[in-house]
Amino acid sequence: MEFIFNLGDGFWKTQQNERFLTTPPVELWGQITQPLRVKAGGKNHMLGVRFYPHAASLFLRQEASHFNDQVMDLRDVVGGEVVTLYEQLLNTPVSSDRISVLETWLLQRIAGETVLSGKMPLISQVVNDLSLPDNALTVETVASRYNISPRYLHKLFVLYTGIGPKSFMKIRRFRRSLALLRQENESLTAVAYEAGYFDQAHFIREFKAFTGLVPSAYSADEFPVSQATTES
Repeated sequence: MEFIFNLGDGFWKTQQNERFLTTPPVELWGQITQPLRVKAGGKNHMLGVRFYPHAASLFLRQEASHFNDQVMDLRDVVGGEVVTLYEQLLNTPVSSDRISVLETWLLQRIAGETVLSGKMPLISQVVNDLSLPDNALTVETVASRYNISPRYLHKLFVLYTGIGPKSFMKIRRFRRSLALLRQENESLTAVAYEAGYFDQAHFIREFKAFTGLVPSAYSADEFPVSQATTES
């Protein structure tokens, strides 16, 4: 999940149904689980915060799943303090100073949060476990490692990340495949197995579910936003 502040004169649009709608100047991006088309125009100057998968709920102070597959106005979610923050960022010309202003606000935002922070160490460890490139790892294995039930683990995961642990593992696998596709010497079969898919058909099916494209039609040069947000 991300907070994005548009500090320039340009605009971004995201597709909703058949229309492209201009995003607000202060964006909250929920967890995206399906294809989302984006357009940009003009001169954009963006400042963003990308959270660890389980961290945004602390700053929003509510369940992350409420924001899945949405680009919302953060001012409507958090309130007037974000309006003040945005004005401060607009009136601060130096990028390093803008980052300091934003960091100060973020620290103040979580200073008084006590409910969600209680399980943060546990969910952080679980997220790290499920992020490992271990194809044999299962939700049941991880749950037993921390002496909790798979059902309770799923509940925690939805609260903090917006999605269940199995969906999280699918997204991690997909992101690994994006990074591998940028290596032009890799065949689709090699990418599929290295990313952790059962076979090439499994890879193609999940890739299309996330992007609307088959892997052979994807090019990192044609999708710079996707390229900028992938990780190995």
